[in-house]
Amino acid sequence: MTAVHVVLPGDIDDPANPSGGNAYDRHVCRGLAALGWAVREHPVPGGWPHPAQRERAELAGLLGGLPDDAVVLLDGLVASTVPDVLTPHAGRLRLVVLVHLPIEGEAEGRALAAATAVVATSDWTRRRLLDHHGLAGSRVVVAEPGVDPAPLAPGTPGGGRLLCVAAVTPIKGHDVLAAALARVADLAWTCDWVGPLDRDPRFVDRTRRRLVDTGLADRVRLTGPRTGDDLAAAYAAADLLVLPSRRETYGMVVTEALARGVPVLAGDTGGLPATLGHAPDGDRPGLLVPPEDPGATADALRRWLTDPALRDRLRRAARQRRHTLTGWPVTVDRLATALKEATAA
Repeated sequence: MTAVHVVLPGDIDDPANPSGGNAYDRHVCRGLAALGWAVREHPVPGGWPHPAQRERAELAGLLGGLPDDAVVLLDGLVASTVPDVLTPHAGRLRLVVLVHLPIEGEAEGRALAAATAVVATSDWTRRRLLDHHGLAGSRVVVAEPGVDPAPLAPGTPGGGRLLCVAAVTPIKGHDVLAAALARVADLAWTCDWVGPLDRDPRFVDRTRRRLVDTGLADRVRLTGPRTGDDLAAAYAAADLLVLPSRRETYGMVVTEALARGVPVLAGDTGGLPATLGHAPDGDRPGLLVPPEDPGATADALRRWLTDPALRDRLRRAARQRRHTLTGWPVTVDRLATALKEATAA
């Protein structure tokens, strides 16, 4: 049995701070164990990716205590800004860095250069890392997130149940969504915003005030984070997932919606177009809009809400796309292959 030491953010299992990266890490740890790996988890508390000096020292102590030739899988949130911590161990440990979101600074380039291998969670992320850091293509592999099977969401005739699953932050575009919703206030809809509210409190306050000022406070509900059955219930009740992100490397919530046959309106940015994908007949299971464009987002919402034929077409495409999604075992197999190659390097 081969051991793998997995260095994780300290909040990986905190239900108050769910994230796609944490969900990915948890699925991978369980999947590797199911394949027979001896998984040794090392959650490291800290303000990653901007740790305090004490937190950097604790990570250095953790790595220093591992045996020579140990295989170490590090979440990129922890690893990408601390090359000075990784480099002293690059010669004796098999370091594999898992990059969910490229940081793209000089420190990240040096951190990834110290790794035996790099795993990116999307093709877009891989291309970004190669372009910015000049890494050899053979050192960067892709293991896209999987998705669990889920029952079909029934949908409603008018399509007015809108859902946004994301931490309420500028990068996720909730201000863009608020402005777009104000432009379709004449139509019948409600919108649930499901996600942490504590990442950027000032942004949340500004966005709440905008909702009040535009008369939408009773139609847009900020629920806070949901996990497990509560999150599944939110998807089951939805007609359309809306994700107007400014930047997104993959967008796991997109495939979580598609797994239920729920179409998606998303920003045309980063890895989102590839994640949305196409149904086998070539149709898109949703709509893509330019990021940071409330007008285009509002126009797409108006089309969805007023055109029954469009809703039918997108729902049909989403239900077809559902059957082409890959599960977590595929992700784990790809990651396990990268770890085996690191062991043999």
